[in-house]
Amino acid sequence: MMFLSNFLLNLTLSRGKAFIWDSKIKNLKIISNFSYLDLDLLIGIERQKKTIYDNTKNFAEGNFTNNALLWGSRGNGKSSLIKSVFYEINRKNKNLKLIQLNKNNIFYEKYANLKNYNFIIFIDDLSFEKIDSDYKIIKSTLDGSIQNQPKNIVLYVTSNRRHLMPRDMIENERSSAIHTDESVEEKISLSDRFGLWIGFHNISQNEFVRIIFKYCEKFNLPFNENTEKESIKWSLQRGNRTGRSAWQFIINHAAENNKKIDF
Repeated sequence: MMFLSNFLLNLTLSRGKAFIWDSKIKNLKIISNFSYLDLDLLIGIERQKKTIYDNTKNFAEGNFTNNALLWGSRGNGKSSLIKSVFYEINRKNKNLKLIQLNKNNIFYEKYANLKNYNFIIFIDDLSFEKIDSDYKIIKSTLDGSIQNQPKNIVLYVTSNRRHLMPRDMIENERSSAIHTDESVEEKISLSDRFGLWIGFHNISQNEFVRIIFKYCEKFNLPFNENTEKESIKWSLQRGNRTGRSAWQFIINHAAENNKKIDF
């Protein structure tokens, strides 16, 4: 039975590069329209880009590698960076696979048995409102020693929260717990088990405009002084300067100029 299960899983994996776990059918689904950005379009996160690229390349080459927590402001390219780096390295190493799971589907025993592949287990937008069973399962999965994690598995997680818990929850623990240090330590111990903490923050106005310029260049859209002014106005109206709001501006800019955007 195990042989048949591994055979079917290998068959599925051989047909694609990126997958998502479907809890309804309890199986992997191939992501046929895998979306990614060219790495040179990810601007303002050069340090983060190099860190996750080097880590992923090291992993694809079969070495022990740190799990990574990408945390920070929403819309600044955490998920995009993981997908873009994966796509770039997968072009040269077809044995590298990306599997997106939800936090309550974190298991990798079946993938660890398939030594002919290396798996990035990707959990997007992870956070906890309390220490529940999912929290404890992931914590036990990341049991603090890379030696105990299969060599062909690495975990990449994105979150808006550095410690995966609401800040007020941690602060309340500091003020109300009987054993304060132990209680706070329990709440931040999960994030401590990631070897890499990669922070993302709002970008500068110049970087925002540079992203707009690169998008315009890629999609053959007009870029001039008025485009720059309109993009800055757009970011002020949105209340943030992020890669996501830059992309939303480009969609609007393309529509206004009767242009089609296609990857």
